[in-house]
Amino acid sequence: MKFTVLIAVLAVMTSCKGISQEKDMAKDKGQEKMKEFKVQKTEAEWKAELTDAEFYVLRKAATENPFTSELLDNKKKGTYVCAGCGTPLFKSETKFDSGTGWPSFYQEIEGNVGYDVDYKIGYKRTEEHCATCGGHLGHVFEDGPAPTGLRHCINGVALNFVENK
Repeated sequence: MKFTVLIAVLAVMTSCKGISQEKDMAKDKGQEKMKEFKVQKTEAEWKAELTDAEFYVLRKAATENPFTSELLDNKKKGTYVCAGCGTPLFKSETKFDSGTGWPSFYQEIEGNVGYDVDYKIGYKRTEEHCATCGGHLGHVFEDGPAPTGLRHCINGVALNFVENK
């Protein structure tokens, strides 16, 4: 009897929707994802132009394994651009070591990064994509350094690096 009551109480408690992981910066679920971008290509065209890893991250919103990006430890001065269309996304001056295994930045180049809501792991996260081609970049979190307090956690395979000359 006690065991049955305990199971019932646990079932009721776990079915309640928690909101502790929801962030204000994530947009409402009802907002539709922007589908029209300046750069429009078919899936076949993207597959022909991108490597397999780039395709799955940029076009299928996959995540690369942590600590595998060649750009993770890059300390050179320059600009990180979209691997799909070349749009400048982040400046090297805003890159920092977050310890997460993905290139991280505290600020994007304004207007070149778009935002959406992602519920793939059970709670609301703010997803980032290239504002020009719609390619999935990663997610932004509110645990970064000053001056913004943001951590743009970006898949390195979604980026190319253009060094300053």
